[in-house]
Amino acid sequence: MALSLAATNLLAADAKTYQVTGPVLEVNDTYLVVQKGEDKWQIAHSKSTKGVAVKVGDKVTVQYQMVAVDVEVKGDKAEKAEKPKKAKKE
Repeated sequence: MALSLAATNLLAADAKTYQVTGPVLEVNDTYLVVQKGEDKWQIAHSKSTKGVAVKVGDKVTVQYQMVAVDVEVKGDKAEKAEKPKKAKKE
């Protein structure tokens, strides 16, 4: 079974698509959990997600895109960027 995943309606058209394949461990109205090796991948889905109804135990391939929802600059570079430059003496 294949399941396409759209995280939001705001996805950029050129966002790279990834996939994960494995058995479904958990599924609810907002996310599903897929086992890949020893890792468990929790992936959000919505009513607009394409595909068929998924059940625990189904082997699926999920197509997904990573989308930033918030970006915060931290560390020395952020502090330096905020400080105004000193005026040169003539």
